[in-house]
Amino acid sequence: MQRHSDWRVLNRGVNGERTDEIAARFDRDVLGAHPRVVIILGGVNDVYQGLPAERVTRQLRAMYDRARAAGIAVIAASIIPYNSATRGQNVEMHEINAWIAAQAAKDPRITFVDTRAAVAAPGNPDRLSGSPDGLHPDVNGYRAMALAIEPAVSRALK
Repeated sequence: MQRHSDWRVLNRGVNGERTDEIAARFDRDVLGAHPRVVIILGGVNDVYQGLPAERVTRQLRAMYDRARAAGIAVIAASIIPYNSATRGQNVEMHEINAWIAAQAAKDPRITFVDTRAAVAAPGNPDRLSGSPDGLHPDVNGYRAMALAIEPAVSRALK
């Protein structure tokens, strides 16, 4: 927002929500606001709670489709790491992220942004580069995510 005072940014993210919870309020909180672009980053809490990747991808695809049907450009962001994830949880997150990237590769209406890479520790994609609690990025991590997302939003607005 500081770099683009002409952009009106609405943060509809809710800490701790799974993709089914995001999807349940998507019409009200996203479609009801009539944005030109939506950034969808969801799935980490599903994995954290032990839910299968297929459930996450089904919810994400439904949100992508609902946004596109409403004429909203979709930015599909990858799941970011958290430091206490098990090996199995990281495998699930990588599977979901590969699916997200594949959806964008075959659907020109979806733009993929690798937010995981933006916040990952150098040489270790499964750990945050900085975090106050091991679960969420620090200020620098959030800034890195914003810088990764910014070009995709700029392209979508043109």
